[in-house]
Amino acid sequence: MLIWTAKFSKKMAVFAVILMGLVMALLILLMGREAPQEAPAQPQLLTNEERVTYLESLGWQVESEPVETLQLLLPKKLEEPYLSYNDLQLTQGYDLSPCCGKRLSRYTYAVTNYPDRPSGVQANLYLCEDLPVAGDIFCPDADGFQDTLVYPEETT
Repeated sequence: MLIWTAKFSKKMAVFAVILMGLVMALLILLMGREAPQEAPAQPQLLTNEERVTYLESLGWQVESEPVETLQLLLPKKLEEPYLSYNDLQLTQGYDLSPCCGKRLSRYTYAVTNYPDRPSGVQANLYLCEDLPVAGDIFCPDADGFQDTLVYPEETT
């Protein structure tokens, strides 16, 4: 059996404890840090012009003024019909879940360039704290539909 002995003065012992404490604190800080995850940059849409420009950036041409605007309070827990609507939103990169219990603003615009439908199509854009969180294209007619904000590909 091998035994090592060392003689430390009180100053050396205090210095060693402080040094080990600093090393431990540094290790905890370094291990606790995780790389910041970059969220997709969502544009802040404060004005009507910014909302129209946002819809145009997705490929839609809309009337310059909304047909309708309204405020609604999203429930604290998503239930039908919000769950089904959120499924549609998830397919296009939006998610209503972080907005549960918050107030949303919905802006509805008349769409002027939907393929094969010159009129009767509208775009809904939902904002939470001035950030887009949901949206859809819909036609309220008898042969209507509801779809994502993704502009349809032209088939030739």
